[in-house]
Amino acid sequence: MRRFLKLGRNDVRLKKRAKVKTEKEDILKENLELMETMTLTDQVSVKIFLDPETSEYIYHPLEPELLPRQKEVLDFVMGTLNRALTYNKLAAEELEEKERFLTKEVASILADYSSILGEVDDEFMVPVDYYIRREFIGYGKINSIMLDPGVEDVSCDGTGIPVFVYHRDFGSIRTTIQFDTDEELEGFVVSLAQRAGKSISVANPILDATLPEGHRLNATFGREVTTRGSSFTIRKFKEDPLTITDLVRFGTLSSQMAAHFWLAVQYGESMIFAGGTASGKTATMNAISIFIPTSAKIISIEDTREVNLPHQNWIAGITRGSAESGKETDIDMYQLLRAALRQRPEYVLVGEVRGKETMTMFQAMATGHVTYSTMHADSVKSIVYRLENPPISIPRVLIQALNLVAIHNQIRVKGMRVRRITELVEIVGIEPTSLEIITNRVYKWEAAGDHFIFGGHSNLYEKIMDFEDMTRDEVVTELNRRAEVIDWMIKNNVRKFKDVNTVVAEYYEDPDKVMRIIRENPKIDVSRGMGILEQNKTEELPGSMMESLPSGSPPIPEKGKTKGGA
Repeated sequence: MRRFLKLGRNDVRLKKRAKVKTEKEDILKENLELMETMTLTDQVSVKIFLDPETSEYIYHPLEPELLPRQKEVLDFVMGTLNRALTYNKLAAEELEEKERFLTKEVASILADYSSILGEVDDEFMVPVDYYIRREFIGYGKINSIMLDPGVEDVSCDGTGIPVFVYHRDFGSIRTTIQFDTDEELEGFVVSLAQRAGKSISVANPILDATLPEGHRLNATFGREVTTRGSSFTIRKFKEDPLTITDLVRFGTLSSQMAAHFWLAVQYGESMIFAGGTASGKTATMNAISIFIPTSAKIISIEDTREVNLPHQNWIAGITRGSAESGKETDIDMYQLLRAALRQRPEYVLVGEVRGKETMTMFQAMATGHVTYSTMHADSVKSIVYRLENPPISIPRVLIQALNLVAIHNQIRVKGMRVRRITELVEIVGIEPTSLEIITNRVYKWEAAGDHFIFGGHSNLYEKIMDFEDMTRDEVVTELNRRAEVIDWMIKNNVRKFKDVNTVVAEYYEDPDKVMRIIRENPKIDVSRGMGILEQNKTEELPGSMMESLPSGSPPIPEKGKTKGGA
C-alpha cells in the first residue's frame, strides 16, 4: 500500500521526489533581491526577497507544482474525502493513526474510482499526497510557514490581506500567501479552533487556545469584532527551545551574565524578566531554568504553554477556560498558583503576570519560594509602577522580596534586529525615610561596541560570601569558572537542553572534575555524559566546590567591560 509523505524536515516515505516549484514566481515583482533560500523538506522550500524600492522583505514559500491531471485527481480525491470525513474524526487520532487512516481512505478512493481516475503510480501521487495531507493533517495554506524553524509568529489580519510572519532573522515580513474570501478564511479559523479542541462562532467570536503541538493561538471570527474579517495569530512553540548557550552565542547576554544567572538560580534569587512583546523574556526565563538542580521540585503556571524544561520533577500547570467566561469550570492562574504553593515547590515559574495572581506570587517570594516570572515593562521604574497600581496593587514593602530584574529589548545592531538584555538590576531594599526602592545595576548593555559593562558590585556576592563563608575574590573566581564552562559549551556547540543539562548537573555533582575535563579536553562528545573521561581523573582539588582555581584560572573581572557578542 502506498504511504504518505511526512511533512517534517527531510523525512520522506517515498523514494521518488516531487518537483519543487522554482520557476513559477509570477506573483512577485521584478528586480527583487534574493536574500535567503531555505529547504524545509524534500518538497517545500522558502525564498526571502528584498524589495529595493520599499526596503521591504517578502517571504515566498515554494510547494510542489501540480500537472493538470494531478490537479484533477487532487480535486476529486479531496471532494470525496470532504464528503466522507469530518475533521473531528481525524483530530481525535494521534499523528501516526491519522496517517494510516488517511492513507487507507485515499487508497480506497483510488481503487473504487479507477475507471474515472485511471491508473496512477507512486511517482504521480507524490505531490498529490502532499496536498491531501497538507489539508487534512497539516496547516493548509500556511503549512510551509509552520515548517520553518526561523518563523516565530504567523498572523493574518483579514480577508485579502497578506499573511505576515515574524522571522528570527528578518523581523516582521509580508508573505505571498493570503485568504481571498471571507468563506475561505472563516473555514480556516474554524479548522484551527477544532484542531485546538475548541469552538469559535459569531456568538463567541474570540478564541484563545493551545494547538496540539503547543503553539499558542488567538483568533477572531467574522466581522463582528474585527472589521476586516476573521483573523488569527499563532505563536509557535519550540520543541527544541533556545538554551543559555544559544542566548550567549546570539549576544543576548554575555557568558559572565549567564554565570551570574547560574549563581542566582542556585542561591535562590527570585527574578522578573521584563520587556516588550517578543523581546525574549520567556526565552531567557526558560533558558536560565536549566540551572535549577536536577532533583529540585518545579511548578510552572501559564495561560498557554511556553516553558519547556528537561527536569523530571516538574509539574507543568496551564489555565483552563470555557466558552462562557466566569464559569465554575474556569481555572485561572490565581487558582493554579494557590494550588502550587500547597505542593511545596522549590522553584515556581509563572507566565506573564497581570492580575491578582501577582499578589500571591510576591507573598510566595516573601515566604521563601524562589519564583520567576515575566512582565511587560521597559524599566525597573515601570515594573514598580505596574506592581503598585491597579489591577495588581502590591504594597511596596512586598516588592523588596524580588531580587533580580532583567530588562529585555529589541534593538538594531548593524542593520539587523536583535534581542539584548539591556539591564540586569538587583532590588536591594527600601530606603527607610523616603520609602524609595534601592536598586543596583549589575550589568548594562552599551550600544557602542555592542557589549556589556559590569557595574563593579553585586549583592549576590555578599549573599554567597555569608552563606559559604567565602571572600569576594573566591566568589568572583567561582563566577569565572562557570563562565568558562559556558564558553566551553559554546565552542563545542553544546546547545541542546539535554546536553546543557548534562554539563550543569555534572558541575553541581563535581565541579573540579568538570573544570579538569574541559581544560584537558577542548573537544568532547557530551551526549555520552561527562563521565566518559573518568580515566583522566587526577588528584582532586581540596575543599568545597567553591575552592580557588589552580594556576591559569581566569582573572577576576574589574569594573568595566565583559564579553558580549552580536
